[in-house]
Amino acid sequence: MLRYTLMRLGIFAGCLVIVWGAVYSGIFPRGFGDSNFLWVLLLSLVLSAPISWVVLRKERDRASVRIVKKVDRMKANLEANRSQEDFADDVARTQGGATASS
Repeated sequence: MLRYTLMRLGIFAGCLVIVWGAVYSGIFPRGFGDSNFLWVLLLSLVLSAPISWVVLRKERDRASVRIVKKVDRMKANLEANRSQEDFADDVARTQGGATASS
């Protein structure tokens, strides 16, 4: 997941540099007054989102598979712990019941 996040940030940084250059060279319009930085940031975000969606599809799928495997493994461990607790509880009850009968 860290790899995907770093790749996404890299795409955003690349878009930020390109948009900043385009705004200051006059290709894109400048923001009003002091809002120019916010304009460049917003435009970079809007451009990087669809690019990341397309370019990072395989990496996102890989990360998803890893997360699903990890969650399944955690569920299996939790179920194994539950069954061990149930078994120990059943043993304790049967031993306690046998002692009380005597």
